[in-house]
Amino acid sequence: MEVDGIPIRLHRGDLAADVQFTGTVAIDTETMGLNPHRDRLCLVQLYDGRDQVHLVQFPWPAAAEERRRPYRAPNLAAMLADETVTKLFHFARFDVAVLDQYLGVACRPIYCTKIASRLVRTYTDRHSLKELCRELLGKDLAKEQQSSDWGRNDLTDAQMRYAASDVIHLHALRDRLNVMLDRVGRRPMAEACFQFLPVRARLDLDGWPDQDIFAH
Repeated sequence: MEVDGIPIRLHRGDLAADVQFTGTVAIDTETMGLNPHRDRLCLVQLYDGRDQVHLVQFPWPAAAEERRRPYRAPNLAAMLADETVTKLFHFARFDVAVLDQYLGVACRPIYCTKIASRLVRTYTDRHSLKELCRELLGKDLAKEQQSSDWGRNDLTDAQMRYAASDVIHLHALRDRLNVMLDRVGRRPMAEACFQFLPVRARLDLDGWPDQDIFAH
């Protein structure tokens, strides 16, 4: 199976030991909802910008006592914890929190295309991945599968293609956004925001998802 000519490889329960990443890896997650405490992590998508998109699926355990966290996925967890590999997200705040909650890993270093977009595309309030791909890359992403049942054990071809499509453009978006950040002199500000993201995600998990802790 492919998306835009890029092969898709499905792994179950953990990333295969023969997969090694260097440099920057684009990452996304699919869950059963937007509450990390309630809604289960079902899928992690990874793409290094070169060979294959890797989908790591966490099948739903049959027994309730097996639905514990964190998941046992040592190969994936080791990559997420590897500080020589940059993790590239769109809306990293959510994905980093989910990965922390279900894999027990605080990802770093991080690059977030949504934060970069907010810092440079101040002429719009549209910062979705679909909008970024449309404006900056001339790509139109299909979003029909966004709200589908990611907890099913037999993912459809359409679901896997959709999941892969959410990571294959992130490297190109990062490159375009870096040019824009440098043009306005906001790259250091963006990098400081990226460094704070693991803490922001931890605050979300620990009970401060909506409060501005810097407020008066």
